[in-house]
Amino acid sequence: MTRFYGIDDANRQLTELQPILAALRDQRSELIRLRDEVLSAGELAADGERPAGRRGDRPARPAQDLTVARLRMQGLIDQMQAGVARLDDLDVVLRDIATGLIDFPALVNGRQVWLCWRLGEEEVGWWHELSTGVAGRRRITDLV
Repeated sequence: MTRFYGIDDANRQLTELQPILAALRDQRSELIRLRDEVLSAGELAADGERPAGRRGDRPARPAQDLTVARLRMQGLIDQMQAGVARLDDLDVVLRDIATGLIDFPALVNGRQVWLCWRLGEEEVGWWHELSTGVAGRRRITDLV
C-alpha cells in the first residue's frame, strides 16, 4: 500500500467507486448466470448432439450457443479484471463483490486501520483493525 486515506478523502472517492462496484456486482451476477447456463446445458459433441450417457428433459443446446456464452463469460471476466485493477490503482481493497464491500487504508494516531464502506451506504462511516474483518466493524465516531 502506498496511500493512506482520511475520512474526507475516502468519501470523495465514493463518486468514482460506486459505479465500478455496481458494475462488478452486476458482472458477477451475469457471469454466474452464464456459468450455470453452460453447466446445465452440458458439454455437446462437435455435431451438436448431447454426448452419450447424458440425460435430461431439455433438448441439446447448439454448440455455437455455448461458444457464444463462453465468449461472453470471458468478456465479463476481462471487464471485471479492469474494474479490480482500477480499485488497486486507487489503493482500495475489494473485500466482497456481491455487496460492494471495500476497505480504505488509513492511519490513526500512527497505527494503520481500515476505513470500511459498502454499496448502499451514504458515506464511509465504519472502520476496523487490520486483524479483523467486516465482523469487527465499528462506527467512525468510535475511532480514537
